[in-house]
Amino acid sequence: MRWLGSWNSFVKVVEEGSMAAAARRLDCTRAQVSKQVAELEQAFGVRLFERSTRRLALTPSGEAFYRHARHTLASIESAEVAVRNTGELPRGVLRVSASVIFGRLCIAPLIPDLLARHPELECELILTDQQVDLVEDRIDLALRLTRSPPEDAVCRELLVLRRVLCAAPAYLAAHGHPRTPAELQRHPCFSYLLTDAGVWRLTDRDGAEVVVQVRGRLQFNNIGCIHDAVLQGHGIAILPTYLCGDDLGSGALVQVLEDWTPVVDFGRNLYACYLPSRSRVAKVKAMLDMLEARFTPCPPWERFGRLAP
Repeated sequence: MRWLGSWNSFVKVVEEGSMAAAARRLDCTRAQVSKQVAELEQAFGVRLFERSTRRLALTPSGEAFYRHARHTLASIESAEVAVRNTGELPRGVLRVSASVIFGRLCIAPLIPDLLARHPELECELILTDQQVDLVEDRIDLALRLTRSPPEDAVCRELLVLRRVLCAAPAYLAAHGHPRTPAELQRHPCFSYLLTDAGVWRLTDRDGAEVVVQVRGRLQFNNIGCIHDAVLQGHGIAILPTYLCGDDLGSGALVQVLEDWTPVVDFGRNLYACYLPSRSRVAKVKAMLDMLEARFTPCPPWERFGRLAP
């Protein structure tokens, strides 16, 4: 597999922006990198870079090759990881991704315990609200709040997330408790992520659904900001219980319209997603085992004590 070195050098040149920078990253000489790229161009019979005195730019052929080369190299790395780790104790670097708020509150506190159990394991927790690419971003395990898990990965459903309507006691004391969904129209409400067009769907205990048009003069596209605003008494919001569970337990927030359940089109299920090559990797299994032990059958925030033993 002598071609791997040339492919890797080409990818590093693209990522670093120059052959000199790629050589530093690969701990070799610029001449070696230049030779490998030239050999690729000769083998393919096309130019991969447009060269000038100031910068390198990919040709159309170079752009096409870069997409495939990067994916191929990542797949090879995944295969090597799977082979090296099958049947072994958890060791090496475990890369986990999660959304920012959920990851900070519910995943980050678990990591020290995981590392304490497995002394040869390291962990990188990648928090982002953007969907990561399991191959290109070298993610071992992605925790996704979604209704539609990716079809090209192994996806294990860990739990169904619950959401409730809530407000601060001071707000309700000043403005009154809504007794029916229709009364929400008289209250400032936070339209989550600005994606619901101010329309809330609620179901009662019998499954009957009502649609309510809500509004508010202050809006956010971040659930953490909405949570803060509700705590400060600025209105009513639909919040996930992993975020507001402690506040409901302490009385900082009060559930509103307890007999009604919000219906949302996003983030209802928590899935653990990983590539098939990671199925038998010990470090991934260790993380999955911990998640299932902590989150099933009832996640700790539903007991109003996040991550309580």
